[in-house]
Amino acid sequence: MRLKLIACEILYREICAVVARSTNQVDVLFMPKGLHDSGQATMHARLAEALAQVDETAYDAVTLGYGLCSNGVIGLTARTIPLVVPRAHDCITLFLGSKERYHEYFFDHPGVYFQTTGWIERGRDLNQMAPESVQSMTQSYEELVARYGEDNARFLHKELSDLARNYGQITYIATGVEPDDRFERQARGEAASRGWKFEKLDGSLLLIEQLVEGHWDERDFLVVPPGARIAADYDGRIVRAERSPP
Repeated sequence: MRLKLIACEILYREICAVVARSTNQVDVLFMPKGLHDSGQATMHARLAEALAQVDETAYDAVTLGYGLCSNGVIGLTARTIPLVVPRAHDCITLFLGSKERYHEYFFDHPGVYFQTTGWIERGRDLNQMAPESVQSMTQSYEELVARYGEDNARFLHKELSDLARNYGQITYIATGVEPDDRFERQARGEAASRGWKFEKLDGSLLLIEQLVEGHWDERDFLVVPPGARIAADYDGRIVRAERSPP
């Protein structure tokens, strides 16, 4: 299988490690770090531009190394070949191997600031502590409105925003691609300097491996057929496909 993979460079080491072992031919385009912090419209435009430049006659599918990521993938359209995206709110799901594991850890450890090799090496200027980033771990404001109504959504949004101001732990996710312990030591040092707790958590390359190998189980991946686009899903699936308007 021939795949084009468009991904955030936060995942650079993990994706390179997986692609190097893949039986598929995978051509990777890494997009700049922090694209999700530029806002939904800008992120969407940059990703749409990257998709438009893909020579689809050379590939069987285009895959995205992104999650929902501040809704930046919403509206991206599959042209003549399928477009595949993980069912993930953001990249932390990809580092942990499943959306279920991410949700369980997040709700058991409120106020956690995640770090990985990529976050430390390439993402020091990313605004991970912003309320929007905490929202992306759970649901966007629009999702909250759709599910709970305007008044309840406003309350929940405030609670999530308050949580963003109450970080107290750094969790370093080790995915097995680290060259040595330098990134872990840096994360430990930052936690100590802030007076925060520190935890090292084993990550998983499972979702990235499945994305690259073409093992796109419906539970973990959305395969958008040609002519359809990515839409938000408010029933736990995170994303769904819908037909693009004529």
